[in-house]
Amino acid sequence: MKKKVIIVGTGLGGLCSGLLLQSKGYEVQFIEKNDRPGGRLNRFEQEGFTFDTGPSFFSMSYIFKDFMKECGLELPFRFIELDPLYSVHFPDGRIFRLNKDIKKLAEQFSDIESDFEIKMEKYLDKASALYNDTIDIVIRNNFDTKLDFFISLMKVNPVHIPVLMKTFWQQVTQYFDSHEARQIVSLVAFFLGRTPFDTMGIYSLLSNVEFRYDGYHNVEGGMYKIVEGIVDLLKSRGATFHFNKEITSVEAHNDQIIGVVDKEGKHYEGDIYLINADAALFRGRVLNRKKYSETNLRKMEWTMGYLTIYIGVNCKLPHLDLHNYFLGSNYEEYAHNVLKNPDSLQKPYYYINVVSKHNPECAPEGCESLFFVCPVPSLQYKSDWSDRDEIVDSILADFSLRIGTDIIPHIVTRTVYTPKEWEREFNLYMGSGLGLSHRMNQIGGLRPKNFDEQYHNLFYTGSSTTPGAVLPMAVISAENVCRRILNI
Repeated sequence: MKKKVIIVGTGLGGLCSGLLLQSKGYEVQFIEKNDRPGGRLNRFEQEGFTFDTGPSFFSMSYIFKDFMKECGLELPFRFIELDPLYSVHFPDGRIFRLNKDIKKLAEQFSDIESDFEIKMEKYLDKASALYNDTIDIVIRNNFDTKLDFFISLMKVNPVHIPVLMKTFWQQVTQYFDSHEARQIVSLVAFFLGRTPFDTMGIYSLLSNVEFRYDGYHNVEGGMYKIVEGIVDLLKSRGATFHFNKEITSVEAHNDQIIGVVDKEGKHYEGDIYLINADAALFRGRVLNRKKYSETNLRKMEWTMGYLTIYIGVNCKLPHLDLHNYFLGSNYEEYAHNVLKNPDSLQKPYYYINVVSKHNPECAPEGCESLFFVCPVPSLQYKSDWSDRDEIVDSILADFSLRIGTDIIPHIVTRTVYTPKEWEREFNLYMGSGLGLSHRMNQIGGLRPKNFDEQYHNLFYTGSSTTPGAVLPMAVISAENVCRRILNI
C-alpha cells in the first residue's frame, strides 16, 4: 500500500516536494489556506490585465531542470534568458543596463570606475569560488544537529573565512571605488529580503549566479506558469487538492502526528505530514512550542516587508526593460533605515517589473501591466498603513517624472498590498516578505530544522527552514526534505 503524504501549503517548496514524493510512489494530498495554489508565487487578473503577485523572475534554471529530471519529467514551463538582466535608474537620469557580457557592461562605467572590467572579473572570481565551495557542502545538504552544520562548514575552503566576517557591502567595496558600481553590484542583497549592510558577505556568491553561471529568466506567460505546470503534473498523476482550508491544530499520539485539523474542524489523516507554511510560525502558533512563542518570534530577525503595487495602464512604455530599479540619492542612509524606520518611505526606492514586456498576453493590446515593489518596514516596525495611498501616489509621481511620462491619467486598474495584506493572505509573520533573515545565527543548520523535534513523521519545507529564501532555494528545500522522508 502506498504511503500517504499530507502537504500543508502549496508554495513552490510544497508543490515540488509533492511531485518528487509522487515520483517515488507516494500518494500526495495538499491542503491550502487560499483558493488557488502557489503561495507567494501567485497571480491575479483584473480588467484584462494579468499580474504576478510575488517573484517576477527566477535564476539557477539548472536547479529546476535537474529537479524535473530526478522526477522523471519534462520541465512544464518555458523560459528565456534575459539580457540585460535589469536596468538601474539613478536620480540624475543615468541608466545602467546590467549586461552579462562584462566588456559591454564595463563600457557604461568607463567614466566613473577605472578598470571596471578587471575589478568586476576579480570580484566574480571570488563570487564563483564562494559558490562552488559552498553549494553542495552547505546549501544542498541536510544537518541533523548544529554540530553537523559546523563540521560541514569546516570542509569549506578556509580561504573564505574572512568573508564570513564581512557584510555584503564591505565585500563589494573591497573591489569597487565608485558609489554607482558599489550600489549596482550590491543590489542583489535586497533579493534576500534584507540590505547589503546587514546581509553576510558570503552571499556575494549570488553575483556569480547573476553574471557568470545562469543569469535571470523570464517565464513565458508569466511566473505563475511554473505553478500551473507543476500542478497539472501533480493532478495528472493522482494528487488531490483541498482549497480554502487553513490548518489550525494537529492530533498526535506519542511521537507521531495522526492527523491535522482545519479551522472548520475537518480532519485529514496520512502517514507523513509536510508543512509548507512558515516553519517557525507553524511551530509557534499551531504546535505551541515555547521556543517559537510570540515573544521569541519577535526576538528573531525577519526579512523586510514589501509594499507591492499592481498597475494596469492604457499606454505602452517601450523605454523600460522587463526589470527596472529606481534608486535615490541616499543609498546608504536609505538602506540603513528602511527595515525599521517608516520615515524612510518619504523617498522610497522601488523596483518595477513590466510583465507585459515579454508577455504581451498579460495586458490588453496597447497596454502595460506594471508590478512595483518597494521595500518597507514590516508590521513589527510600522503597524499603521493608513497612509498607504499617500505613499503609493508619491511612488507613481516619482516614477512618472523619471521616465518622462505621466502614467497617472493612463491608469486603468490599481491594486495595493501592504505588509498587512501579505500577512493576512499568506500567514507571513508581521508581513515579512521572505520569512526569517539569513544572518549568521539563522543560516544552514541554525535555521529551524526541516524535521520536527518531537514528531518523527512531521517535516518542513520553505523559506524559513533550510536552505532559505528565493525560488531555487525552495526547490532545493524540497529535495533536502524529501531525502529525509524517503529515509524513514
